[in-house]
Amino acid sequence: MKNFQIELPELLEQKKIAAILSTYDDLIENNTRRIKILEEMAQAIYREWFVNFRFPGHAGVRMVESELGLVPEGWEIVKVPDAVIINPRISLSKEGIKSFLSMGCLSENTMNVQTIEYREGNSGSKFQNGDTLFARITPCLENGKTVFIQFLPTDSDIAFGSTEFIVLRSRTLTPEFVYLLSRTDSFRDNAIKSMSGVTGRQRVQEECFKKYLIAHPDMSTLNAFDKIIKPIFNSVFTLSLKNANLRRTRDLLLPKLISGEIDVSGLDIEVPAA
Repeated sequence: MKNFQIELPELLEQKKIAAILSTYDDLIENNTRRIKILEEMAQAIYREWFVNFRFPGHAGVRMVESELGLVPEGWEIVKVPDAVIINPRISLSKEGIKSFLSMGCLSENTMNVQTIEYREGNSGSKFQNGDTLFARITPCLENGKTVFIQFLPTDSDIAFGSTEFIVLRSRTLTPEFVYLLSRTDSFRDNAIKSMSGVTGRQRVQEECFKKYLIAHPDMSTLNAFDKIIKPIFNSVFTLSLKNANLRRTRDLLLPKLISGEIDVSGLDIEVPAA
């Protein structure tokens, strides 16, 4: 290491380079905070409407006894597969390059896909925009790996991914409702309790969803919820695209700034005092 030489810019130039890169990092951090707030807002609205049953107009709706306790009158108690398609059958050609998601592409704390791979073939789970990918294997499920698919160019496009995903698709609800349902503690606990297999490689048994009951809202409530939630999901996706572009630009600039290919010495950039 003592014999390794580097070109070292003047201290002022180093600070200007750092200031440029820090601007990108600050924008990314700000967008990430906004994404977190929006997702927390969506989950809070879901809990308020469909767990606490305090939806708009709830005061005028009579509560009736059910298998889940008191629920709004007119809401039907159904098993998850009656409202959600589990692993929908989708045909996908083996030919050509398609979007592919490995388990590493999924986030543990956001609805956004972190990275997208591209592969040939069609072996694995298949999904489209509006589907929720739910990790079936331990410890990925316990760690929160669940995402909402909205990155495909059109709603008719099909992507594929790991066999360790359970694909959840709305049958009678809305796509956003299904995702938010999959993020609830009770839904996840039900899935985790069904796991079987060798230690460290246990998997969710799909039969567990037949044991999970939900209070299915009436259509007017679902439509009102969709009008509020869909724009939130769209905003989260837009911010994630902005962050991806910012990271890509920052990573392209970094080697050019460090090498001196882009000269910042003459730029009027405010830097911290020494």
